[in-house]
Amino acid sequence: MSKFNIAVLISGNGSNLQALIDEFKSNSYINICCVISNQKEAHGLKRADEANIDTHYIDHKRFTSREEFENELITNLEQYKPDLVVLAGFMRILSNLFVEKFLGKLINIHPSLLPKYKGLDTHRRVIEAGEKFHGVTVHFVDNTLDGGPICAQSSIRVTTDNIKDLQQEIHKVEHKLYPEVVSDIANKKISLSDGKVIRK
Repeated sequence: MSKFNIAVLISGNGSNLQALIDEFKSNSYINICCVISNQKEAHGLKRADEANIDTHYIDHKRFTSREEFENELITNLEQYKPDLVVLAGFMRILSNLFVEKFLGKLINIHPSLLPKYKGLDTHRRVIEAGEKFHGVTVHFVDNTLDGGPICAQSSIRVTTDNIKDLQQEIHKVEHKLYPEVVSDIANKKISLSDGKVIRK
């Protein structure tokens, strides 16, 4: 059986990347083929190096347009022919060029129960709104901001008004949910068809 190759795009610490590494390091089917970052000092690159995963650093600032940067990103990704591209704290908004190239094979994790709280600062906004529940969404990426078809969600009760404490609780949820969804996609339990998520 050929491997199911996933490429992971990061910009920072890479804690979700680490969750994926830990989950799939002894998996004979699901393989993290490469990790790409737009930040040279991203700790996630070190995590990948330690797991003997190919890494690439592509500085978005050296390109004159988003499209030029994304073309370089695509060129690097195409070396590996990934079956799935996983955004794990990749802090760049992707254009239609990139999204269309990997449509149905591109997923993101967002720290809120979408469609609530799209964008940044979700933990602060949840606390300020007095929400009783907060959570995590994994979704296919389309041309809308945090608006693609939802693969899965997981929620927790909000028991603190401390942003950092809530963030840590949400990280725990992310680290469990993301590998589960990646595994389900790899095993064809979740797919995208005509803009809708199909579950088997």
